[in-house]
Amino acid sequence: MTTATAEAPESVRPRTRPPSHQDPAERRFARTLLLPAIGALILITQIPFVVTIFYSFQHWNLSRPEQRGFAGLENYAAVFTNGYFLPSVLATVLIVGGSVIISLVLGLLLAVLLNREFFGRSLARTLLITPFLVMPAAASLIFKWSLLNTEGGIVNWFLGLLGIGPIAWNTDHPMLSVMMVMVWQYTPFFMLLLLAGLQSQDGEVLEAADVDGAGPVRRFFFMTVPHLRTYAELAILLGTILMLQLFDPINIITKGAGGTKTLPYLLYERAFIGQQVGEAAAYGVVTVVLIIVVATFALRKLFRVFTEEGR
Repeated sequence: MTTATAEAPESVRPRTRPPSHQDPAERRFARTLLLPAIGALILITQIPFVVTIFYSFQHWNLSRPEQRGFAGLENYAAVFTNGYFLPSVLATVLIVGGSVIISLVLGLLLAVLLNREFFGRSLARTLLITPFLVMPAAASLIFKWSLLNTEGGIVNWFLGLLGIGPIAWNTDHPMLSVMMVMVWQYTPFFMLLLLAGLQSQDGEVLEAADVDGAGPVRRFFFMTVPHLRTYAELAILLGTILMLQLFDPINIITKGAGGTKTLPYLLYERAFIGQQVGEAAAYGVVTVVLIIVVATFALRKLFRVFTEEGR
C-alpha cells in the first residue's frame, strides 16, 4: 500500500510575511539621508521663529533704535488691549472664509465640467489652471487697474452695457474686491483637487445606479458628493493655509481700509509703518499660535476622515 503526499498548490500555500523590523544600520542610514532636509527646514522656519519670539520681548522702535531693552510681556499686553487684534482676526476670518467657500463651489462646478469629454478639454484645463500660476502682486494690479478701476475698468464697462452706472469697487466695496482676487486665483487649486476626486470615482458604480433608475441629480448628490468629501476637506484645509498668508491684495488694493486689515497686513503695518518691531513680533507669535491650534484640529479631523475611508 502506497501513500501519496499531496503538495499544496502554489496559490494556497501560506505566504510568509517579511519581518516588520528593519536593520538598525538601515534605519540609521535612512535618518542620515533626512538630515540635510531637516537642517534646511530648521534653518528656514524654526530659527526665524525663535528670533521673532526674542524680539517680542524687546522694546524696539525703528525711529529710536538706541532705546532698546527688555519689555517683558508689555508687547503681548498691547496686542490684546490696543483694539487692533480682534478686528484683524474678524477681517481675516471673513475674507479667507468667504473666499474658501466661493472657491470650493466654483472649483466643484469647473471640475464637473472638465470631468466630461468634449472637444478642447485639454486646452480648457490649461487655461483654467493659469490664474493659480500668476503672482499675487501681478493679479492684484490687474484687478485694481484693469478690471475694477472706476473709470476704465472692464467690469464697469460691462455693467455699463447693462445700464448700470460705474461702481467704485476698490473704495466702496474693498472686502469684495480683495475676495475677487483671491477667488480668481485659488479656484483652480480647488478645481484640481476635486477633479482628481471625480476621476478616482468608480464608473461601474455610477453605471449600476443608472441602470437602477437613479437620475443624474440623485447620482451626483448621493454618490459623487459623498465620494468627494475627503478631497473637499483636503482642499479646504490647504486652501485656507495658503490664503491666510496672502498679503499683496490687501497692500495693493485697499491698504487695509474698509475692514480688510488682515493679520499679515497688521504685522506689516506695526513693523514698517508704526515701526514697532517688538509689538509686531508679538502679533506674529500670537498669530502663529492661533494658526497652529486651528490647523491641529483641522488635521486631526482630516486624518480621522482618511482613517474611516480606509476601513
